[in-house]
Amino acid sequence: MIVVTGAAGFIGSNLIQRLNQDKFSFIIAVDDFSDPEKRKNLEGKQIQEYVDREQFFTWLDQNYHEIEFIFHIGARTDTTEFDYAIFDHLNVNYSKQIWQKCVAYQIPLVYASSAATYGLGELGYDDNEALIPQLKPLNPYGESKNQFDIWALEQEEKPFFWAGLKFFNVYGPNEYHKGRMASVILHAHRQITQTGKMKLFRSHNPEYRDGEQMRDFVYVRDVVDVCLFLMYSRKHSGIYNLGSGKARTFLDLATNTFRAMNLEPDISFIDTPEDIRDKYQYFTEANMSKLRAIGYEKPFHTLEEGIADYVGNYLKLGRYL
Repeated sequence: MIVVTGAAGFIGSNLIQRLNQDKFSFIIAVDDFSDPEKRKNLEGKQIQEYVDREQFFTWLDQNYHEIEFIFHIGARTDTTEFDYAIFDHLNVNYSKQIWQKCVAYQIPLVYASSAATYGLGELGYDDNEALIPQLKPLNPYGESKNQFDIWALEQEEKPFFWAGLKFFNVYGPNEYHKGRMASVILHAHRQITQTGKMKLFRSHNPEYRDGEQMRDFVYVRDVVDVCLFLMYSRKHSGIYNLGSGKARTFLDLATNTFRAMNLEPDISFIDTPEDIRDKYQYFTEANMSKLRAIGYEKPFHTLEEGIADYVGNYLKLGRYL
């Protein structure tokens, strides 16, 4: 059996689809399944059992001997949420319990960290574990992810294999339920469909022109491919960046979304909302050399390739993966 937490979410449901493609059908899906929109992400997938996230540890104590691997993808990911207690429960303490169970039962573990841990990038975007305690995230979500990374590195007892993955800006199928936290590509497609136009955030940083803020956008198919690579190899434990390795502008993103919809670009700019303006990352780019050094050779989708697939095969059709 393979456990996936956050199973009904965006990345979790893509991971289950990818596991099914590789003939893994004994999947244990762990999540809060109360949101009917999220449940649509799991339709048609081969899943052995659904376990509520609050019942998971009881279930694990009873079934650990059958578990081959745990992907802990579930987390509270709202970067505009400022209730620290929510993040302490779901992102820190819950993750610590999973880690401790994996140590006790000798289960290998991959868990989701985040590029939000890098804050404004004062120390760059290198997944050098010695720098992790010095990072300065910009919001409670990023702080919770960094807090757990620091805790994991400090532990004397570790799973025999473990990896934390710092996800950069992931986009792709099955993010319809995410609301404000969905990728800019989903928001762009919706805006363009409704109005024929796209509004991007204006730059409030003199070093960047409007629309030339840059992020490392990574297609979800690449993310789950890396997850399976780590499951198969089970060597070289540690914390790894997971982006495309190439920063691109929001203008690139918007232009390619128009192109995928066979429309001419019509782009304007609005002020960045004040509640996120002073916590806004103007540049992110994953240094991917560490993952490459342990043998991951598969190329990542370019932004053009990823958007063409996502828009053409999913958003245009309202399809789920």
